[in-house]
Amino acid sequence: MSNAVSALQGASFDGYCKVEEAGLVGMITLRGDLSSEGVAKTVKTATGAEMPGQGQITEGAKGRAGWMSPDELLLIVDHAKAADVVEAASKSLAKEHALVVNVSDARAVYRVKGAVCREVIAKLTPADTSVMQPGMLRRTRIAQIPAAFYLEDDETAVLVCFRSVAQYAFDLLKDAAKPGGEVFG
Repeated sequence: MSNAVSALQGASFDGYCKVEEAGLVGMITLRGDLSSEGVAKTVKTATGAEMPGQGQITEGAKGRAGWMSPDELLLIVDHAKAADVVEAASKSLAKEHALVVNVSDARAVYRVKGAVCREVIAKLTPADTSVMQPGMLRRTRIAQIPAAFYLEDDETAVLVCFRSVAQYAFDLLKDAAKPGGEVFG
């Protein structure tokens, strides 16, 4: 049995959007040649998802695959299965120049839920959230910290950051979602 705990152990805040820590999420960094058939097959096996294009995140039966850079993907899977996924992916890519690392416990994940979840994120990032649609992923910053975010659906934004700044990120999101802070326009 795992002794893992999420960064903020389920912290949540109800503002004009709800901000909540997502709990334990399996996250795997896969670096390699993203045009490789072996990488595409490994991603499909690990997540059930197709290879994402630049700025995209795809979803499959077992998880998601997000494009992070020209040679890097973030695989999002069940936390309890992350180590097994890393082992299988490493074996699958053993003959390729690739790196597969479980980064689950080095990350914190938040959901911002509500009709104007894009607005909450927009207050904190230079990325244009007005054009964001489900299936798009942005690797950017939130205030002064590196982060990535995507939309699960039109009313749920998911934000990933380093665990070392988990409380700071949560406080930023809470402040941006406080009642009375809505942007009218």
